[in-house]
Amino acid sequence: MIYQLPTQLTPDQPLGQWRRRSLASEARSNVAVGLPLARRGEGVGGSGGRTLTSLLLIATAMLLGTASAQDITPLLKDADRYRMSADNLQVDTQVSVFNADGSPDKQRRYTVFAQSERKSLVLMQSPVEKGQKVLMLGDDFWLLMPNTQRPMRITPMQKLLGDASTGDIATMNWAGDYTGHVVGEEPCQPDSKATCLHLSLQAQRKGVTYQRIELWIGKTRHEPVRADLFVQSDKLAKQARFVMDKPANPTTVAEMVLVDQLSNKKETRIQYLNRKERSVPVEWLNPMFLARNPSLE
Repeated sequence: MIYQLPTQLTPDQPLGQWRRRSLASEARSNVAVGLPLARRGEGVGGSGGRTLTSLLLIATAMLLGTASAQDITPLLKDADRYRMSADNLQVDTQVSVFNADGSPDKQRRYTVFAQSERKSLVLMQSPVEKGQKVLMLGDDFWLLMPNTQRPMRITPMQKLLGDASTGDIATMNWAGDYTGHVVGEEPCQPDSKATCLHLSLQAQRKGVTYQRIELWIGKTRHEPVRADLFVQSDKLAKQARFVMDKPANPTTVAEMVLVDQLSNKKETRIQYLNRKERSVPVEWLNPMFLARNPSLE
């Protein structure tokens, strides 16, 4: 079988993040109850450390950081619109894998019904996979094989072809899955003079494909440009590059290019050949219905 369940790892929480949250909570609590932030002439450890002014500045900066995390959602919604232009879409998708030397390896076709409320249905169209389906309902994924009436639970990291996973194909919503903050302005590409907004994103649930994403978007239109994709162990799994339909005036993502960073360095290109608005019948989003009805169209 082409599917193999990966080992699930528990994400580590950096100690520095915990420490910063602790200091922020302490400062906000003291301000709220009217306690002095520091006694005159007394610092941390009794050596004259932080003054009232400096601690107020720290507390203000931390509160501003919280506001910036809350304000990131409009940016993510703008970036999402380049990948999913409507709440309910049919997206004809082609996935091609290239070896490290650039030679072609494999190619597959998929029909993706991306629906509202984090629901998707993927129909595999290539002869070698014909009849297979992947259903996503929130954080739950099922693989349905032909000639069987038992849906199989899988994960969003389940490989479809090359470095394209089920989550890469089925999900197109950063705003609903991630929170984060604006890091600042940085080069859009490592060797580029043009600058982008760098967003640092953290998953809101364990069930999403990547637990952390470092995303670069255009400063004006907020179109996605590139991303570093990290798994639960906080290892860099893939690097993504987004190819727009019209570089000078982009309206949609035409292709997502994934480069493996863990093993083979192969390149996987996910091309979005056609998009059109379409809502599927509600029964198509039921794993038991799909198991009993292998042919939908």
